[in-house]
Amino acid sequence: MEESKQVYRLQGLSCTNCAAKFEKNIREIDTVEDVQLNFGAAKLTVQGTATVEQLEEAGAFDGIKVLPERTREPEVKQSFWRKRENITTGISLFFTVLGYVFLILKGETAPIAIGSFIAGIVIGGYNLFKIGIQNLTKLQFDMKTLMTIAIIGAAIIGEWAEGAVVVFLFALSEALESYSMDKARQSIKSLMGIAPKKATIRRGSSILDIDVEDVQINDIMIIKPGQKIAMDGEVVKGQSTINQAAITGESIPVHKTTGDEVYAGTMNEQGSLEVRVTKRVEDTTIAKIIHLVEEAQAERAPSQQFVDKFAKYYTPAIMSIALLIAVIPPVFLGASWSEWVYSGLAVLVVGCPCALVVSTPVAIVTAIGNAARNGVLIKGGIHLEETGHLRAIAFDKTGTLTKGKPEVTDVILLTDREVKEVLGIARAIEEFSQHPLASAIKREAIRLQAVPYEAEHFTSITGKGVKATVREEEYYIGSPTLFENLIPNSTEIKEKIAQLQAEGKTVMLLGTQSSIEALIAVADQVRKTSAMLIQKLHQLGIKHTVMLTGDNELTGKAIGSSLGLTSTKAELLPEDKLIEIKN
Repeated sequence: MEESKQVYRLQGLSCTNCAAKFEKNIREIDTVEDVQLNFGAAKLTVQGTATVEQLEEAGAFDGIKVLPERTREPEVKQSFWRKRENITTGISLFFTVLGYVFLILKGETAPIAIGSFIAGIVIGGYNLFKIGIQNLTKLQFDMKTLMTIAIIGAAIIGEWAEGAVVVFLFALSEALESYSMDKARQSIKSLMGIAPKKATIRRGSSILDIDVEDVQINDIMIIKPGQKIAMDGEVVKGQSTINQAAITGESIPVHKTTGDEVYAGTMNEQGSLEVRVTKRVEDTTIAKIIHLVEEAQAERAPSQQFVDKFAKYYTPAIMSIALLIAVIPPVFLGASWSEWVYSGLAVLVVGCPCALVVSTPVAIVTAIGNAARNGVLIKGGIHLEETGHLRAIAFDKTGTLTKGKPEVTDVILLTDREVKEVLGIARAIEEFSQHPLASAIKREAIRLQAVPYEAEHFTSITGKGVKATVREEEYYIGSPTLFENLIPNSTEIKEKIAQLQAEGKTVMLLGTQSSIEALIAVADQVRKTSAMLIQKLHQLGIKHTVMLTGDNELTGKAIGSSLGLTSTKAELLPEDKLIEIKN
């Protein structure tokens, strides 16, 4: 019989050591076969059977709260400055600094200086000592055990200042690690919020609003204009434009009609659709993206892995050396006990690997934090360390190499009207539309101070364009296929359209039922810095620069060649991009 598998989300998981202890406690539950804990994603997978109460009992030492994966319970957000451990770190710093002030003014043996250092040690190191002393009683040796002994040793030999500084630095490293993990988990939660939690399903003659977990494959989902799509599926009725930016990164919405695939988390813009559900909620494209991000969180930097392994052997080794230094000279050489016990404790204090413990997570967190402030998201220390060995870099297109905001690039006049007049008519019609291409036309018309016209009788022609009456004449604006049905495009116009499309531009036509008056080309503009950055990367020794995009082949190739990239891969979904990266 196959063991059942349960997935849970965790709240209040504070550190990697606590996570390891929590995992160990769960393994000791008789009915549990196996357990995997992803610290970065705060996610627990249990093979076998265990109640939430049993799991919470296993994490009671750290106040861990266990929630089934699909629970709708909102997490209470807590400010960085309001967390108890961060407040105690701040107070510890205050008393340590105060201790140094009194040390300078009154001397290092002054009771007020020693008292300030002791306050800093006790307040900042309370959690550290609690775990360190527990570990000592169980003869478990890790970094916390050694640091506890070293701080006790520092107190015995009167090195109060060193003890307070070690405690503060350790508390600071824990606070920074906790902050970086909260940020990482928050990025996962924001991804989870992309797709709706309920879907409108037609079963028989009734229409129901049901949880996405209860939707079955082949159910028919009804999607109204302006609604987000809740499940991956295939359009069976209707046509519309879908904004897929959240999934594929395409800046310009895509026209969908019967037989086309749609994705959970994308936005239906204009028409109504009926969609046959093709994937369960855990198999949707957005669910796969979330899974990939969570897996990335679980990967620790090689140097962090080294520090964890190193601690296992280093702690007992330093303790043994300190013990031998304290015992051998007095026992075998008749030396003074007080002198050599002091030396043994000094070895413990000096050997305390605080710098090593603190430096790795702090350096990694600081680097990831700085990168994030500059718009670069690094999904963990392992990837940060790998950047030094890079020989190939893959870029997304929309919003990365480009601005992610379409702009009018060309207005080709086919009558004797002026550009300001043509854009005025186009703007009057598009004033009623929310489409990103319409926004591009409105921005360009404002920039050029186009003639202000009024439009009425606005009608949307789903997936093709719009029409409205301007100055008592009916105008159309939309894709080349819209005009094929009104007035067949001449060979000359078709060539111009093909030429603009080859440059990676989206072409719209403006005209009446009897004539085409202008071609308006819109494109997502390349950032001014992109070409320079690609060139710089090649100079730094990057051999291959690749662009991966969900956009069409023509747009991709046009932008790729203008930037001097070594290759371009177009029309890719997120999972296709991952396959390309792995290749």
